[in-house]
Amino acid sequence: MKQKMPAKSFTLQFALCFLLFAFSFSGFSQQNVASHARAVITPALMRQTIGYLASDSMKGRSIPSEGLDRAGDFIARQFRSFGMQPFNGNYFQNLEYCTYDLGPNNFLSVVKEIETKNFKIGDDFVPYDISGNRPAEGGLVFAGYGITAPEFGYDDYQDLDIAGKIAVILRMEPGQADSAQKLFGGLEYTRHCWLTEKLKNAQEHGAVGILVVSGPLQYTSLGPRGFPWPSLSENVPKEVSPIDYCGKPEGFIPMVSAGESVINELFGSADSLRRIQERIEKNMKPGSFPFPGRTAALNVSFTSKPVDGHNVIAWLEGSDPVLKNEAIIIGGHYDHIGYQKEHVPGSDYIYNGADDNASGTSGVLAAAKTFATMIVAPKRSVIFIAFAGEEKGLLGSATYIRKPLWPLGKTVAMLDLDMISRNNPDSLEIIGAKQNPGLVKVVRKQNRETGFILAESKSKHMDGGSDHASFFNAGIPAIFFFTGLHADYHQVTDSPERINPEKAARVARLAFLTAWTIANENRHYKIIRPAGGGDE
Repeated sequence: MKQKMPAKSFTLQFALCFLLFAFSFSGFSQQNVASHARAVITPALMRQTIGYLASDSMKGRSIPSEGLDRAGDFIARQFRSFGMQPFNGNYFQNLEYCTYDLGPNNFLSVVKEIETKNFKIGDDFVPYDISGNRPAEGGLVFAGYGITAPEFGYDDYQDLDIAGKIAVILRMEPGQADSAQKLFGGLEYTRHCWLTEKLKNAQEHGAVGILVVSGPLQYTSLGPRGFPWPSLSENVPKEVSPIDYCGKPEGFIPMVSAGESVINELFGSADSLRRIQERIEKNMKPGSFPFPGRTAALNVSFTSKPVDGHNVIAWLEGSDPVLKNEAIIIGGHYDHIGYQKEHVPGSDYIYNGADDNASGTSGVLAAAKTFATMIVAPKRSVIFIAFAGEEKGLLGSATYIRKPLWPLGKTVAMLDLDMISRNNPDSLEIIGAKQNPGLVKVVRKQNRETGFILAESKSKHMDGGSDHASFFNAGIPAIFFFTGLHADYHQVTDSPERINPEKAARVARLAFLTAWTIANENRHYKIIRPAGGGDE
């Protein structure tokens, strides 16, 4: 028969046990986290995961493809096995992107008095991929370079009645080929030469459509230079089709590139347009004017097809009753560029993408496993994302920013792992260090454990075409762990046997230690932007 413990003795033993647990928790959280990370994130684990994701059976994980779907299923199974939670009962987030091609009813015609001139798509005009998906009809107005630049005291739309009309504009900007020209950038282009800026500017001034022509001062070939649509040429593969948000082009006015036949119809000849350009260039003043008695009818028609791909997302709830409402994201893309459709039998034709980016994806999974096996959860919640479509233009991260599964205002930081297994064993680049001084300070402190020689990007602007950029542009502090480019980048030779699993494990451990620190601190981190871009 067990003796009943006196109340005083029970209380004392309970207190001692609680203090022992608290001491052990403190010791574990402060001294043994790194040891636990070393025990979980091993070179063997990284080699195994990278080897699987970059195996020939995945066929290069292009989007869309069966290989990418298999990789996504594998990642979801890993998250599930770690005990990570899905959002809304689903580990997958569908991409909100579509591929676009030309529809059946694209046309351009110019009417002078009672005479109508119809132009042929492909030969005479070609729609741009950024064009709106709609018709337009109205008078024609030459609007110079289509630029409004108050910082230079230059405005092609000044005193120009453009509302309800179709603007005819030149490509690029004044002084484009003149190294002595100081008004704009001369040989260094400014943002005003971008077609997206010209489209936005024309629309803001009330134009209903745009014809873009090449100026004979700069170009010897005056043919249309719109998007290389697969439907217009059998030499253009379907994979080249533009990708954009589903339905997004409907918000813009139609915009096409018009060739020499249109120039001749409107200006009389290319020489006439050249003389107009020469006057603009000489005076550095707009030379805009209406085309009397001329109207045009224009239609740009697209067909669209959803991109079949998805992000794989899981999360771990934080332990602090207040801080658990904030989250840190650890992410990396799992897609690559596929395989060569035409190849010599027996040759290597699969772009396995072992470093780019089976390595970073494996780092995300390794960090998730380490978080899952800690004896306590971090104070803040942690989200793990394997992005799809990075190679096509950050589709996965852009989708998440557009439709976040966690409030962006409650997302304190994003750590991006992309290409973490090559080059010098002791070197590691931290992209975004200058823009995120608070985050990089945490990285430096945790690097005492991993011992990398850190190369911190000093650029004023955020570098690196990877998924961290989507978060940084949305105002979320973000840095990019990167071991650099190499000769195997986007080659069939980026294969599992060429990765350095020891280095990949060290980078993944550093990312985990950085995330663990952020997730257990009650700190927020500032973003530093270049002058004119604002600080946050």
